Amino acid sequence: MTVFRTFRQQRSIRLFLAAAVAPVLAAAVVAAPSARAAASDDIRINEVVSTGNVNDSIELYNKGAAAVDVSGWILKDNNNSSKFKIAAGTTILPGGFKAFDVHGSFGLGSSDSARLYLADGSTLVDSFTWTQHSNVSWSRCSDGTGAFKQSAAVSLDAPNVCGAPAAVAWPGGSAVSTADAANVFGTDLSGLYQEGSVLWGAQNSGSLWRLVPNGSGGWTPDTANGWGAGKALHFPGGSGTPDDEGVTLTGSGSVSGGVFVSTERDANASGTSRLSVLRYDVTGSGTSLSATREWNLTSDLPAVDSNLGLEGITWVPDSALTAGGFKDVSTGAAYDPARYGAHTGGVFFVGVEATGMVYGYVLLEAGGFTRVAAFSTGMPAVMELQFEPQTSRLWAVCDNTCSGQHRTLRIDATGVFGVTAVYNRPSGMSNYNNEGFSLAGADQCVGGTKPVYWSDDSNDGSHALRKGTVNC
Repeated sequence: MTVFRTFRQQRSIRLFLAAAVAPVLAAAVVAAPSARAAASDDIRINEVVSTGNVNDSIELYNKGAAAVDVSGWILKDNNNSSKFKIAAGTTILPGGFKAFDVHGSFGLGSSDSARLYLADGSTLVDSFTWTQHSNVSWSRCSDGTGAFKQSAAVSLDAPNVCGAPAAVAWPGGSAVSTADAANVFGTDLSGLYQEGSVLWGAQNSGSLWRLVPNGSGGWTPDTANGWGAGKALHFPGGSGTPDDEGVTLTGSGSVSGGVFVSTERDANASGTSRLSVLRYDVTGSGTSLSATREWNLTSDLPAVDSNLGLEGITWVPDSALTAGGFKDVSTGAAYDPARYGAHTGGVFFVGVEATGMVYGYVLLEAGGFTRVAAFSTGMPAVMELQFEPQTSRLWAVCDNTCSGQHRTLRIDATGVFGVTAVYNRPSGMSNYNNEGFSLAGADQCVGGTKPVYWSDDSNDGSHALRKGTVNC
C-alpha cells in the first residue's frame, strides 16, 4: 500500500528524526576523547630497575586488546628538569612489553619516581614511587594490574617474575663423579652440547673442543683432525678472539649445519660487549676456525657489563614450538616459521648472565635476525641453556651464584616459556662454578636414568668435567 504525506507531515518527521539523532551525535563527539584516553589507560608502568647489572630502566606494558602507538610519550623521574622521549614509530602490542634504558636522560635513585606522560608532556598516564632501590626489580604482580613488589629477577621486555615453584631435590642420582683426566682443560671450560658420541665444549679463552668417550664413562679430547688441544676460534675473516660461552647445534648436526657458539665480547677488546652468535664449519683439519657467519645481537639487547653477556645458547626446532603454541612477541600472534624464510629451521635461545633473562631469535641465513621471545628464568643469572626434545623442556642452569640451581621451563597456555620446576644441584656435588650442562639423548636411558654432564669453569680439584644422572 502506498502512503502519501503532506509537506507539513514530512517536515514534522524530519524534525522528529533530527531531535532523536542529535543526542546520539553529541554523545559520539564526547566519546571520541574518551576512546583515546582508554587506549592510554591500557599502558602501564610495569617494571622499574634502579640498580644492579643493567642500566636504569622503565618498562611499559599494554594490558589492552589493541596495539597502542606511544611515539613521543614522555618518561620522567621525580624531577621535571629531565625527560626521556620515546622514539617515533614505537608501538606496544596487546599484552606486549617495552623497556626503555633511561640512564642517559636521568638516573633513578633509591627514593624516586617513574612517571609516564602523553606526548604533550603534561597529561599523566601512570606513575610509581618507591623509597628504596630495586632489589633487583620493582615489578607489578600481576602484569599491568597488580601492586608493585620487589622481585629477585629482572624481566625487562618480558612477563614479570611473580613467584616460582619451591626448589626440590635433584631428579636423578645424588652421586656425581669426575668425567675427565686431571688438568686436561684448565680453567674457563664453559658451554657443553652432546651430539651422540661427541661432546662439544666451548672455552672462554677462545677455543672449541671436540670430545670423544674415554672408555670409562667420561670424555677426552679427540686427537684427530687438529682437535687435540681444541681449535682456536676467530670472528669472520680470522679477526679477534671470541669470549665464547655457550655451544649448540641445529637439527642438521655439526657436519651439515655447523657448530654455533655464543660470545659476549672479543677478548682483544675486553671492555666492549659484542653479544653475538657465531657459526663454524668444523669439517676441516686445521687447528683454528674462523666463523662463517656472525649475528651480532648487541644493539637489540639491554646494555650489560662486557663480562656479563651471552652465556648459554640452545636451538629449538620450529616443530616443537608450533606444537606447543609458542607466541611470537614480534607479532603478538602464534609463531609462524613461514614468515621468516630460510632460518635454520628453528629458534635460537640465548641466556644473559647479568639478568637471568632468555631471548629467542630467528637467525636468517642471509644474516638478519628477529627477536621472537623474551622471558626470565627467575634466577639472578643464567649460565647454560639446554633444550630436551624428549620432554619439550628448556633447562636453565645457574652456577655457584645460585648454589647450582637448575630450572625447567615449558611453553604455557599463553604461549610463553614459564618455569615448571626448580631443582637443587645433586647432593653429592659441591657448589662448583658450573657454567656448562648437557643431557644425553633418550637412547642412553638405562634403568630410567640417563647421563648428564657439567663443566666447571674454575677447574676445581683439577677437574673441569663431572658426570651425574637424571630421570628419563
